[in-house]
Amino acid sequence: MAPHDFFHHCPRCGARQPAPPAGGVFDCAACGFRLFFNAACAAVVFVHDGAGRWLFIRRAKDPARGRLAPPGGFIDIGERAEDALHREIREEVGLELADVRFLTSEVNRYLYRDVTYPVLDLCFTARAVQPERAAALDDVEAIAWLPAGEVAEDELAFPSMRAAWRRLRAAGVA
Repeated sequence: MAPHDFFHHCPRCGARQPAPPAGGVFDCAACGFRLFFNAACAAVVFVHDGAGRWLFIRRAKDPARGRLAPPGGFIDIGERAEDALHREIREEVGLELADVRFLTSEVNRYLYRDVTYPVLDLCFTARAVQPERAAALDDVEAIAWLPAGEVAEDELAFPSMRAAWRRLRAAGVA
């Protein structure tokens, strides 16, 4: 179920709506209130150690528990993507990054507690400053440093991550 599927009443005036929102916009028939349903944003980073290995986490929680993913997470309201990226990396694997570069954006659908959230994943690449300090921390079951050739694309948690990994490989970076 998408977030807009939950809106049967106007959040401003409480009027029951004659039909569910369509096209990502809620328009109240009674008071004219308008609410846009936009994608959530996440920042993820493909981190390398400078020696040909790439850092992946094994997700500790659903969705996609146990699957591989680059570290990252949702961008908080009022937070820049780059700041979220550094925060998430410190929280999940305890690393500092250098040479951060934007790679691509990919559309994702994130199922959490029976709600499917539309997400725009902002994907970056970076080099770990001290790769030996990487550790499985918040929401991370384990970490793995893998040569690009050993990354099984079908092991990656979400289609958006698989698409970004393919772009990274096609660019000759990994």
